[in-house]
Amino acid sequence: MILSGKEIKKQVIKGSIAIDPFSDDQINPNSYNLRLHPDLLVYDNDVLDMREKNSASPLAIPENGLLLEPHKLYLGRTVERTSTDKYVPMLEGRSSVGRLGLFIHITAGFGDIGFDGFWTLEIFCVQPIRIYSGLEICQIFYHTIDGDFDLYRSKKYQSNKGVQPSMLYKDFEK
Repeated sequence: MILSGKEIKKQVIKGSIAIDPFSDDQINPNSYNLRLHPDLLVYDNDVLDMREKNSASPLAIPENGLLLEPHKLYLGRTVERTSTDKYVPMLEGRSSVGRLGLFIHITAGFGDIGFDGFWTLEIFCVQPIRIYSGLEICQIFYHTIDGDFDLYRSKKYQSNKGVQPSMLYKDFEK
């Protein structure tokens, strides 16, 4: 079952969900809008290797916006830090953003109970588009869960502070 926007607010007040900063203006009927932070990362090489730590360079979105190039991956993050030990968080792009050919998560919209941090956004565009920091770019929604579960405690992405490049290479170190 998906929580309503009013229930998300109740759970934030109760402390079962953390969204920081939180604003009533970002509540939807069954989700909460998250904003785009001005910091981005872009990978330095055209060819990426899953077994290696791929270098990436920071890129900032200026006040007058940043023109994104098609067929290039940009990693961004949300302004808001979220956490919950009770619900399954999920992320989706806003339909208004998608209708401009801007994808904000390619495969990583599914969160884990216990994740605490900023959401890394996998930003990709179909055609050139100018983006702006602070834009409500995606929405988080919460599912209830049945049965016993373990909390997410991965050392790869937990309690992140900035944009997170892939750490898949650590899986090969096991």
